[in-house]
Amino acid sequence: MIYAETHIDRVLALVLRGIFTLRQEEIDWFYQKGASQIFPDVWEKYVEPIPIAERSDFVKAYHKRLTGDNEEERLRCAKAWATWEMATSQLNVNPDNLKRCENDVWALAFARIECHYFINGGFLKTPNHVLENARIIKDSGIPVTIVQGRYDVVCPAKTAWELYKEIPNAEFFFIDEAGHSAKEAGTTARLVLACDKYKNIVKK
Repeated sequence: MIYAETHIDRVLALVLRGIFTLRQEEIDWFYQKGASQIFPDVWEKYVEPIPIAERSDFVKAYHKRLTGDNEEERLRCAKAWATWEMATSQLNVNPDNLKRCENDVWALAFARIECHYFINGGFLKTPNHVLENARIIKDSGIPVTIVQGRYDVVCPAKTAWELYKEIPNAEFFFIDEAGHSAKEAGTTARLVLACDKYKNIVKK
């Protein structure tokens, strides 16, 4: 979305899934407290590496450790961060996703890059940059398809719906039996249909 808003003349169509605009409310929902009400068991493992005194800002506390000099602590935190996301990304927990978190290199890379963007506000000009500039996409007239898992707790449906309100000419599809992952059957099928629909678009 950010690329399209910046270089709309180079974009022919957009297929969007798992809408995350890096607003603080979205970060707070998943990494601070909100989603803990749905996955309290996994949440306990996510918060465990962080001292109670620092739990008012988990992103800040994790960033400190993920970029610190203590290798053991870096890896412990990386695996806790990655496991939290992998365990909550699909409607039904996928054991293969959890296995990936056991890999030191993968977990550290995954956790650090996410946390790096969050701590820096996505390097965006304003906290609401994506939605504020969605009119650029709407006014361009390019075709847009938004696919959203109804039970996505990583990127809640509220954000996707707010984007749709800014681009009302877009196609919007809720996938009722899906969470966040593009690999869930209903989401995959709808994404493939959208890509097939747009595959022959050429620049006029």
